[in-house]
Amino acid sequence: MSTGVGLTITLRVRMGAHDAHYAGELCDGARILALFGDVATELLIRLDGDEGLFRAYEAVEFLAPVRAGDFIEATGVVTKVGATSRTMAFEARKVVASVREPGVAPSAADALAEPVIVCRALGTCVVPKELQRRPRLVLPALSAPPPDHAQLPEPRPIITPPPRIIVTPPDSALILTAAIVGAETTRAQTPHLPVTARELADEAARCRDAGAAVVHLHVRNPDGTPSQSRALFADAIAAIQEKTDVIVQTSTGGAVGMGVDERAQPLLCRPEMATLNCGTLNFGDGIFDNARPLIRDMAARIREAGSIPELECYEVGHIHEALSLLAEGLLAEPLHFQFVLGVPGGIAAREDVLRFMISQIPRGSSWGVAAVGRHQRPMTELAMQLGGHARVGLEDNIY
Repeated sequence: MSTGVGLTITLRVRMGAHDAHYAGELCDGARILALFGDVATELLIRLDGDEGLFRAYEAVEFLAPVRAGDFIEATGVVTKVGATSRTMAFEARKVVASVREPGVAPSAADALAEPVIVCRALGTCVVPKELQRRPRLVLPALSAPPPDHAQLPEPRPIITPPPRIIVTPPDSALILTAAIVGAETTRAQTPHLPVTARELADEAARCRDAGAAVVHLHVRNPDGTPSQSRALFADAIAAIQEKTDVIVQTSTGGAVGMGVDERAQPLLCRPEMATLNCGTLNFGDGIFDNARPLIRDMAARIREAGSIPELECYEVGHIHEALSLLAEGLLAEPLHFQFVLGVPGGIAAREDVLRFMISQIPRGSSWGVAAVGRHQRPMTELAMQLGGHARVGLEDNIY
């Protein structure tokens, strides 16, 4: 911590009527940025003994409205320290929300069980070299101690810690999943589709070399039609594991129209991971049937196989079905969700949709995005920006 990287503080304020400049007592976003400025100033004082100068915001993202009466926590963390520049990341969260309902007193408010993130930002501050001091920790009831008492032996600086430090290290690990074949894509659509066990292994190794950690696996019959055959999966998994160390995640969705026993065949190979589809939907012109008894049957089979389930959610209700499985003891935390977006008949591939789905999962869960067709690139990029994981491949997009 001698460099100051990781130094973090949190301030909490109540937004007053003077902060509200719009109808519905909405607060100006500039008030949140001013709060970030206060956070940055304290960080600089604790790091450099000087208030410094806020040079610029590199990025600002407003995520939820703030109204008069809301309590906002603003956290700042020093992410990089240069000769004179200090780069910081900021996040503002609503922890108490004012209540505006007919018949409710204007002073009513609710403490939120889960904070709502209202704003994130990245910014840079500057402290000129001639203004950089060694910070001193001064007891408020005493006079300032001599400078010698506030310093460590050269050349180590003192960084005055805040009263409360909350450091959440960023999770830089991004899991890329390669969906290399699928059940619906055909060689008439793309000649690059792998079909044989050897072709699947070659493609899996190529994806692993490109950075994928997981291969989402379907298999095909020799004529190219989809199959859930245990023997074909066993051959493909053996060929892949012979060639690369990628994690193999088998599909239990199979193709539209398959029954549960056929779909569950890959679990007999005891794969490291397996998908669990958490609800029925119109899948293009067909119906992808995942009735509740089928979901529970498949969840029990995945658990028996010792595989880690990936919870495939094509709708918001599928998330809640997964939470029901957790409550019934058919799943164990931490959960891993896959939000499948843009399927004709499923939920739309939009930023507001993804943010809402993220808000519905338990804290500590991981999540990723699989978006089809033209939605693949923008939605997977968004997922990475929001701290999630991503799936790409010929199953979802042939281009």
